Amino acid sequence: MLWLQAIASMPKKIRELKSMLLKAGFTYRPGKGSHTKWYHPLLPTPLTLSGNDGDDAKVYQERDVNKVIQRLAEIQQEQEEES
Repeated sequence: MLWLQAIASMPKKIRELKSMLLKAGFTYRPGKGSHTKWYHPLLPTPLTLSGNDGDDAKVYQERDVNKVIQRLAEIQQEQEEES
């Protein structure tokens, strides 16, 4: 049973975070080294991700990606309600 908890808490890979951002409609530009800047037309500031695709994502990176996708969903919902 302990191994099941370990699997559930395994960090996502950077490639998974990038895939989530692409599915949400973000575009990206490469930065220096392993950095990429992610842009969405509805959001005023870009999100910067560092790390190679096969690297484990840090907790703060997963949190930042989830937060920006949630914010985007809120903005899109507000726009739908206005129209």
